[in-house]
Amino acid sequence: MAGVPEGSGAHAAHPASRAGVPPERPAPPAWAPSGVGHTLRMSARTSPAGRPVTIRRAVARDAKRLTRLVRGSGAYAGQYASVVAGYRVGPDYLDAHRVFAAVDADAPAGPVLGFYSLVLVPPELDLLFVADAAQGRGIGRLLVAHLRSEARAAGLDRVKVVSHPPAEGFYLRVGAVRTGTVPANPPAVPWDRPELEFRVPPE
Repeated sequence: MAGVPEGSGAHAAHPASRAGVPPERPAPPAWAPSGVGHTLRMSARTSPAGRPVTIRRAVARDAKRLTRLVRGSGAYAGQYASVVAGYRVGPDYLDAHRVFAAVDADAPAGPVLGFYSLVLVPPELDLLFVADAAQGRGIGRLLVAHLRSEARAAGLDRVKVVSHPPAEGFYLRVGAVRTGTVPANPPAVPWDRPELEFRVPPE
């Protein structure tokens, strides 16, 4: 589920382009774990308290917390609620894909502020959520920056995003470009969704 702008609840790429069920995708090739313990200090502009945030690899014990974050997202209130009502982020999903969680650096085992999931084959941002309580701290931008770094390290030159409709503006602001529209697929997803991509130039 590719997300919604900060202030609207949570960033989220539309769940696997299918409501409520993680995608049946092949596991990506073996890779060396990365991104664990990256500490990014946000400026006073994005975090009045200046609290540093760590983006680390999500692990099995995070599965229930990530599931609660998705199901409780204010971004999917109202007409969008059915998309996440039965959604589950399971340990098998975390094992199969590059899933990273943002947490306060001084409490790495504490609440998850947001997370994203990068699928390598084909390259796609599968999930991106920011907890309602963490809105306004720049977490979404940090996750996107980390995503681009991971994509570059994996040798990708672009990453597809099928966006939750209210999130399109966020993705455009952080550098994605619109590439098309994914038609509605009722009853699972009864609305068209923006298709975008992040282009990942080599360093």
